[in-house]
Amino acid sequence: MLRKLCLLFLMMIGLVALSEAQLVKEFKIREKVGFDLVALEFTTYKSSTQLRRDKTSDPVYIHGHLNQANILPVFSNKIENNILEASLVHKNVESENLGKSITAKLFSGSSEDFDHSWDVGLSTNFLYHLDFNLGMGKADFDLANLTVSQLKVKSASADVKIHYSSESPNQVQMDTLLVTLNMGTVVINDANFSNAKRMIFEVNYGKIDLNFSNGLHNPTHVIAAVGAGTLHLKLPPDSHPIKLKMRTTAMCKTSLPKYLKTLEKGTYITKGYKSDDPRLMELIIDVGVGSITVE
Repeated sequence: MLRKLCLLFLMMIGLVALSEAQLVKEFKIREKVGFDLVALEFTTYKSSTQLRRDKTSDPVYIHGHLNQANILPVFSNKIENNILEASLVHKNVESENLGKSITAKLFSGSSEDFDHSWDVGLSTNFLYHLDFNLGMGKADFDLANLTVSQLKVKSASADVKIHYSSESPNQVQMDTLLVTLNMGTVVINDANFSNAKRMIFEVNYGKIDLNFSNGLHNPTHVIAAVGAGTLHLKLPPDSHPIKLKMRTTAMCKTSLPKYLKTLEKGTYITKGYKSDDPRLMELIIDVGVGSITVE
């Protein structure tokens, strides 16, 4: 009888612990007038983050599942100078340093083992300026049907994917699309749909996979750099005006398509290249140790 009571007591403790471990948090902004731009700053650690269009008309909707309830996120918003400023900050006050983060990622049992998950929903009715700071984890940004003036993603160690689930390109010219990682993978599909003037992708250790399914209608400057790792670049058809500069070392293996013509040492152009073309795409790719593959 005593053993049964002890077992029941332990089960109750386990259920309480499990319920406390899973904490659901929701944040909404319902204001719809009084601003021309939504500026969202999002800071979290050791998390899985997804961003996509939300079916509601609210400018920002955030849903989170937290495995640890001792550090609660702080959400705030205000309207100032015709800008709706929204901020979610979820920092670990005992945050690991970069070395520990990289070690944890290298030797963790599963790449899916993150403490927290976030779903960020945005509306088709507003213009967005997005700034994400991810300590460690993974992020999936589906920008289809969204109007984005700027997207910046920074992380110590993460896998970041930016894509368009439907052929619905950005309706405005994006100023800057930036992803910088100390360690991890950057995957950009249909990068031309971003309609960005500047694209900057930097990874110290890891991989960049950059895919342009087609050309852009405006001039674009692209920088993709990997300290140690691999870089894969899929170019638009060679009828589009493209100028490509490569910076490599003796420890970098390169593979280039035959249709690229050499303009000067380390600089290549497509058949459709014209220096004064208003659609000109200029790319700089840089790998220190590893490989570059251009298709």
